[in-house]
Amino acid sequence: MGLFRVFLIALWSVLAVYTAIVLSKQGLNLFPYFFGDIAKFEWPGQFNLDFMMFLSLSALWTAWRHKFSSLGLGLSVVAFFGGIGFLAPYLLYLSFKTKGDTKAMLLGNQQDS
Repeated sequence: MGLFRVFLIALWSVLAVYTAIVLSKQGLNLFPYFFGDIAKFEWPGQFNLDFMMFLSLSALWTAWRHKFSSLGLGLSVVAFFGGIGFLAPYLLYLSFKTKGDTKAMLLGNQQDS
């Protein structure tokens, strides 16, 4: 679990630095680039579409883990738009909250069902 936690911190850290650089160069104008590449039907667009599907899966898992409660639905929106910027800290938090119990991390209250 220790290596997993270090990995999550590394993912978040690299993304934070990279995002800061991109923001300084291009500002917050993400959507025209993201959806524009998808509309071109080229490899960058394929990657963006694949990534958006991963974001959707992350959001669905987050909502499901919280039994589609208000909290879960709110977190799912953050998961979709936040990507690894949300998921890495969330999994890190869960790893400590569950004392490293992977089943509890992934299933949450679902394991009580």
